[in-house]
Amino acid sequence: MKLAIVSTHPIQYNAPLFKLLAESGSVTPRVFYTWSQSRKEVADKDFKQRIQWDIPLLDGYDYEFVENTSPDPGTHHFRGIQNPDLNQRIKNWGADALLVYGWNFKSHLKSMRHFKGKIPVFFRGDSTLIDDKTGLKQVLRRIWLRWVYQHIDHAFYVGTNNRDYFLKHGLRPQQLIFAPHAIDNNRFFDKTGKYREKAKEWRQSMDIPGEKTLVAFVGKMIPKKDPMILLRAALDKDLANLEFLFTGNGMLEKALKKKAKGHSNIHFMDFRNQSEMPVLYYTSDVVCLPSKGPGETWGLVINEAMSCERAVIASDKVGCSPDLIIDGENGYTFRSGNQEALTEILKKFAENSRLSGKMGKRSRELILDWSYEHVVKAVERGLEKVVKR
Repeated sequence: MKLAIVSTHPIQYNAPLFKLLAESGSVTPRVFYTWSQSRKEVADKDFKQRIQWDIPLLDGYDYEFVENTSPDPGTHHFRGIQNPDLNQRIKNWGADALLVYGWNFKSHLKSMRHFKGKIPVFFRGDSTLIDDKTGLKQVLRRIWLRWVYQHIDHAFYVGTNNRDYFLKHGLRPQQLIFAPHAIDNNRFFDKTGKYREKAKEWRQSMDIPGEKTLVAFVGKMIPKKDPMILLRAALDKDLANLEFLFTGNGMLEKALKKKAKGHSNIHFMDFRNQSEMPVLYYTSDVVCLPSKGPGETWGLVINEAMSCERAVIASDKVGCSPDLIIDGENGYTFRSGNQEALTEILKKFAENSRLSGKMGKRSRELILDWSYEHVVKAVERGLEKVVKR
């Protein structure tokens, strides 16, 4: 079947999946990228820089960039994606089915509405109920979302929290197909040892002894990610034998560095591009994502860390926590904002230098089921459903 995929721009987490779909033999995909201005690079307001990924994102699958006529182009608002000829292009290509990534852009919602009832419409998103609030505004939003999802036939849900979200907004269980949130596990796993060797060099450059347990924060240094709670924990005298690494950039960077001044076991590293990310994870022993939200719908950093055999810690505001973290086996989950709980977890690693290695091996075992191969099978199952219908 010819599957038209509507997505805003090339993303490092989607490109390998599109390539694998093209190689499957059962699906002929074409990706219609709606943010035409992103052809070469994207502006990231949180990292405060323009980013051009250093791994190929357009190889191995069919795609086209559709002209975006928005006067303020980008993914930061609903009217940032406007493509007057998107639906006609999809029709001209002869799509048998449509898969839309995200409804919250003008053109994406318009495509869902246009093709509903003409060809099967699939949807992919990772929203959750984690940050739900009470009140009239939330009631009205719920009504709106129920209307939005009336324009799809099936949704690919990424995990437990995402499934609950779709059910809450009117989709029936038979409309939901599990397609796990995944990364390129093969790219991150160090089969040859080259990542580990480079990681040793990075540790040496920061004067971190090999036997020391290193806890890493990886991501944007913004309030949503709450790196400050990890830094405050790092200042606890009972954790003095642990090393901490904060990697990334963002609005909290200066405040974090100011608070960490004078503490030799706290280190900082600037944003690293995709080709260096596996090295970064192998430099660490434990990866912590302490987000307080709102909007930490999944947290693919946890997937990446687990693929690199790292122990993981995440708050309960991180969408993947109930699916990927088994407390006491490959890591721990703590209540968002609970400084004492996070510190107590870190003490376990401070008291047992072998714990992170044991948990890291379990992480690798668990993440194997969260792969692009499983997503491709889910897409095939979804297409089989509509063909039989």
